[in-house]
Amino acid sequence: MIAMQYSFTLPADYDMERIDRRIREKGAALDGFARLRFKAYLSARKHPEDGSTAQNLYAPFYLWDEAEGASAFLSHPGFAGVTQSFGWPSVQIWLPWGVRVAEDLHSATFATRTIAPIDPFSDMARIRDALEARVEIARDAGALATVTGFDPTNWKSVDFSLWAEDPEGLGDTCQIYDVGYVAT
Repeated sequence: MIAMQYSFTLPADYDMERIDRRIREKGAALDGFARLRFKAYLSARKHPEDGSTAQNLYAPFYLWDEAEGASAFLSHPGFAGVTQSFGWPSVQIWLPWGVRVAEDLHSATFATRTIAPIDPFSDMARIRDALEARVEIARDAGALATVTGFDPTNWKSVDFSLWAEDPEGLGDTCQIYDVGYVAT
């Protein structure tokens, strides 16, 4: 499996309804895409009043069953369309350590993502155990899906979850997104 995300930072005055419309119009296009476990169409609106989101974002998150699925998507006309609309993104890739995906993903309305550095010479087995345990903790808290993993190029971990309701009390190190659609 491979987890993948790219993110576009949009101007502060960007009409985010354009992103919502794009998701409504194009979201289902990836339903049934080969080797795709899910694609969560994510956005975040800048909230200067509470600081919960510093920027307007369009940031889809993918879970692929095999690397060939990610490779096929990144060379697909659909991805070319994204790059023509928003620019050439840096694509983050994580090797999953813990994955749980419920049947009712389409009821997701929020997503959370935490990325943390992995220090040199860290006990990788301990980090893996902790991130694998996060999957069950998130499930018990009501998550519909959770993916944890790591990026061995930049030495960072990821903890991503989909939720039917706004998760509370997650701290300021967590990026919260709105979910516009989940393709499966």
